[in-house]
Amino acid sequence: MRVKDYHHTIDIWLRSLEPYDIARLLAQPGPGAWSLGQVYMHILDETEFYFSQIKVCLASNDHAMEDCTSEAKAMLRNNAFPDAILEGPPSNAFVRQPASKQSLIDRLLQLKTIVAETDLLIAQSLFHGKAKHPGLHYLCAEEWFQFSEMHFRHHLRQKARIESFLERTFGKYEPQT
Repeated sequence: MRVKDYHHTIDIWLRSLEPYDIARLLAQPGPGAWSLGQVYMHILDETEFYFSQIKVCLASNDHAMEDCTSEAKAMLRNNAFPDAILEGPPSNAFVRQPASKQSLIDRLLQLKTIVAETDLLIAQSLFHGKAKHPGLHYLCAEEWFQFSEMHFRHHLRQKARIESFLERTFGKYEPQT
């Protein structure tokens, strides 16, 4: 079920790319604000990190007795981030722009395969280690997996705000025929 849900979330992001050309993907709503392309890069880059943490968890039983924060427990229980604009780490100021629209599509499609493969690895693992999240303390492989999909959904609100800016700035997108 969780692979199906994750794939559904990825499909939302894939479909959302359809009406945009690279100029719109790179347009920033204001100084220091992310473009839609940067949001895509952020969620994809962060997901690579989350999945590397899953591999750490599946390689040993290290930190198996450690716990996550109460905030993390609430988020995981609710299967969602808080409905708020969250301030990320200072490194978020350096999120790069995508090279092309196609590169985003390719990475999202590749992620669908990685999601299915990782779910299988989690199910078959003999280890139950945990890896430390920078703000939420220790998460196990299943929690990192859930957190990564929640992160994708959390940024849907930001995506909607940027899409509203793009429509106000560029007008309704009319594909060239």
